[in-house]
Amino acid sequence: MEMKPRMLDLISEQGVLPLYYHSDKEVSITIMKTLYGAGIRALEYTNRGKTALANFIEMKKVAESELPGMKLGVGTIKNAAIAHQFIHEGADFLVSPGLDESVAEMVNMHQMLWIPGCMTPTEIMRAENLGLYFVKLFPGNLLGPSFVAAIKDIFPDICFMPTGGVTTEKENIKQWFQAGVAAVGMGSQLLSKKLIETKDFYNIGKETEKVLAIIKAIKQ
Repeated sequence: MEMKPRMLDLISEQGVLPLYYHSDKEVSITIMKTLYGAGIRALEYTNRGKTALANFIEMKKVAESELPGMKLGVGTIKNAAIAHQFIHEGADFLVSPGLDESVAEMVNMHQMLWIPGCMTPTEIMRAENLGLYFVKLFPGNLLGPSFVAAIKDIFPDICFMPTGGVTTEKENIKQWFQAGVAAVGMGSQLLSKKLIETKDFYNIGKETEKVLAIIKAIKQ
């Protein structure tokens, strides 16, 4: 199977894509290990700081040597040059806040899954016409589940993943999946600033387990 469908299936099956960035390498690695222990097999490390690339390189080494089956994506990819950097260092998939055609060309060369951010039907149409089939709805808190329900029939071949504003509460998660999303992206709602600052990895793991269980129950 090609890498793109395999990654899409993995994220959809998992149902949630955790995303985070931390300037400290060891904290970044420990969070990754914590998420893995909770059952996560795909995560997004966001390119939002000066140490993002260096940290990602070390995280990739640890994932390959210690965490079988763990796939590392990179988020906040804004252009082809940044995409190339992270592809070269072993990114398994890429995520962007918007839609940039130069990134589409780059990932297609590498047969890699790219999840662009879209906010309007026009942007989703552009993504579909570029041959993309997994779209991040961003910011999710402004769009809401009703937006997904309204456009799902127009784009039956597109998988949607809202990011921003998706909470860890069962009712919120349920609304999104009932509207027709394939997965939800979760940053600070799951990996809260307080939990990370206090290095409360135990509760990061417990929150992640809770969310995975909620999604599994909803899907059944």
